[in-house]
Amino acid sequence: MPPTFAALGVPGQITRVLDGRGITEPFPIQAATLPDALAGRDVCGKAPTGSGKTLAFGIPLAARVTNAAPKRPKALVLVPTRELAAQVRDELVPLLAPFGRSVLALYGGVGMTPQIKALRQGVDVVVACPGRLADLIQQGHVRLDRVSFVVLDEADRMADMGFLPEVKRLLDQVMPDRQTLLFSATLDGDVDVLIKRYQRKPARHGVEKDEDAPVNRHVLWSIADRAEKVTVTADVVRAHWPAIVFSRTKHGADRLARQLGKLGVDAVAIHGDRSQGQRERALKAFTSAQAQALVATDVAARGIHVDGVACVVHFDAPPDHKDFVHRSGRTGRAGAEGLVVTLTPVPEIRETTKMMAKAGVTGVQATAPDVAALGRPAPTPTRRAPEPAPAPTPRSNGSGPGRAGAPQAPKPGGGRPRRARNGAPKLDHSGQPRRSGGKGRPSGPGGGSGRGRPPAKARSGSGGGGGGGGGGRRRGGGR
Repeated sequence: MPPTFAALGVPGQITRVLDGRGITEPFPIQAATLPDALAGRDVCGKAPTGSGKTLAFGIPLAARVTNAAPKRPKALVLVPTRELAAQVRDELVPLLAPFGRSVLALYGGVGMTPQIKALRQGVDVVVACPGRLADLIQQGHVRLDRVSFVVLDEADRMADMGFLPEVKRLLDQVMPDRQTLLFSATLDGDVDVLIKRYQRKPARHGVEKDEDAPVNRHVLWSIADRAEKVTVTADVVRAHWPAIVFSRTKHGADRLARQLGKLGVDAVAIHGDRSQGQRERALKAFTSAQAQALVATDVAARGIHVDGVACVVHFDAPPDHKDFVHRSGRTGRAGAEGLVVTLTPVPEIRETTKMMAKAGVTGVQATAPDVAALGRPAPTPTRRAPEPAPAPTPRSNGSGPGRAGAPQAPKPGGGRPRRARNGAPKLDHSGQPRRSGGKGRPSGPGGGSGRGRPPAKARSGSGGGGGGGGGGRRRGGGR
């Protein structure tokens, strides 16, 4: 029988928070790392995505961090993407609340002023992307010389995404006797430089998989051309959604979202060239089941954590096996069974098969696409309509205050939002409702039903979802 959080040494204030969220049984990576981390040791933790890594470092951080002075936080969590920064922050908020500690997420794509104001008031924990944090340090808004607790989340990504020089400059500024935790789904040679330079005799823990957890089902389909790829992807998403579809390029993600829309699949795109507002709207459309598919570049593989994803489609198979691991980990989270469909041109079958084998997926033979062979379609979420917009404020026509102006001529392409057959609005690839008239696209066939399980939920601190478990005790939640 797995140990309880209390038996692992977790303080009572935190166990009560976990109990209130229905999390009573730790995941293997939490059971392995918590005793060492709570005792103050440096830790290297390796575990699959969706296995609870955020709580594995969030619990000891909450238990050990102390109050900070203005501009001088006591704990630092470095992450590679904006979305991951926001979601780790949300996970930490309830853990820190019993101790009266504060947490702030720092990332680009949004204004600096609110972040600067919060730093001046004093925050105990900073969750940051390296670039924005470096900018704020350079401008004198924050110092790291009092940081005594450091976490590198997705540590291998920090090492191989070009962040390593900046990460090293940041870590060189923290207290020399700090505690350092590294967590990721993959911890290989790329992380050795960080381990050797910034950790002292770390406790190493690796959990390949939970013996009781279902394994993702993988299929590999050979595709003749891009047109077939798009059609097959649309068929898969209609049968198994919510789905995340991965494209190699930003332009390709936008293009694919538009093409899926023409085939009757509500899809939104998310990638690094979109503003933070666009990314948040796309994610909201996906998690509220207004969109059936999220078409993403690798920014979403490690930066977005959504429970309840039925399927991952590798529209473009990644060249690196670590990216394949993280992409595929978007489904089958927290003990649920997931479906992973990889599409590859015939000339690239051998190369793709080798890449999958490096990722631990063996015995999968390339076959012709067959959506029916995937089995019974997953129950589809209930499509939620967006909240109604507030009534427009009457405009003055210049004849005096408080008098409504002349009616405004509709803009080209304006009109009421188009609606799918079940009443939910049709969306464009940026997550906005499509407009009728003008250049509005005709809706295609399909669009999914409105019956079945609840919509996918963005990770905002609860974790442990993903459709697993039934009525039993929830386990260690999170990534």
